Amino acid sequence: MPRQKTALINITDPNGMAAHMLRYLEWMAIKNYSERTTNARRVDLHNFNTWCEERSLHRAQDITKPILERYQRHLFYYRKENGKPLSFGRQGVLMISLKGFFKWLARNNYILYNPASEIDLPKREHRLPKAILTAEEAESILNQPDITEALGIRDRAILETFYSTGIRRAELAALTVYSIDRDRGTVFVEQGKGKKDRVVPIGERAQRWVEKYLNEVRSQYSVDPSETTLFLNYKGRGIVPDSLSFMVRDYIEQAKINKTGSCHLFRHTMATVMLENGADIRFIQEMLGHARLDTTQEYTRVSITKLKEIHNATHPTAVLKRRKQSKDTVTNAVTDTPKPTDTVH
Repeated sequence: MPRQKTALINITDPNGMAAHMLRYLEWMAIKNYSERTTNARRVDLHNFNTWCEERSLHRAQDITKPILERYQRHLFYYRKENGKPLSFGRQGVLMISLKGFFKWLARNNYILYNPASEIDLPKREHRLPKAILTAEEAESILNQPDITEALGIRDRAILETFYSTGIRRAELAALTVYSIDRDRGTVFVEQGKGKKDRVVPIGERAQRWVEKYLNEVRSQYSVDPSETTLFLNYKGRGIVPDSLSFMVRDYIEQAKINKTGSCHLFRHTMATVMLENGADIRFIQEMLGHARLDTTQEYTRVSITKLKEIHNATHPTAVLKRRKQSKDTVTNAVTDTPKPTDTVH
């Protein structure tokens, strides 16, 4: 079940399932679904259509609930090239794509009954972020770019922006020269995940590095005066999300930090540390652009520092240890007190 970036759905029958898939994707575009969502749905439908073609299932009317349950079992037992199974989250996303497609078919009277309406999705996993950086580790990564060179200044500005704002890699790649409000110290994230705009603060240090990049470097990369993308590659085009991941991963390895992740590592770290330092969770939700609070609450499960403080203060063994230490201190104080000497009158 490869996660292809693009997928072509071949039409052999204008009334077949593949043709309906293209109509559905067109409907999504008309209804202003994001390009990212539409492309992801295209890949999911392509994978399902391929599976159906292999079993001579060519028309939407051929698909029944038992067939969809067979496909769901196929997803469960599928193994990727590295031998690992699809996560339950990924399996759920694939089935959600099919639920949306068959719901659309039924609403538009292409089929009499929606076979996906009663399909149960896998129970949602609550996974913690795999790794969090310490403050020292984050600073070590930030210090890796060679700031005596133009590329190093650009990369330092990118790393600082990730760490300060916690925005996603696609959101950073989409920033323009007009996204930074230098007077207010904010970044305008336009049409982020879920096609939602938001404004997030950017720290003074990160802002200084972005300004240094704008003043000293960007003009060296710029080829087209009409190009407004903030961070450019050496060809003068906007840097793409995958390139950001490779770049950040390279600096993490240069810093000799043995933790998984790339751009999102800064996002996880920012959210967790700010929570530990007392930030309100709803502020973190706004910063990260989460539609649901329970998504942000995953970070409260990672924020272990406060929990350790409470554990050390209240756990019976810790209390007993402090009592023993206090008793020993009193005993030692009594033992060390000099006895009064007898006075001869």
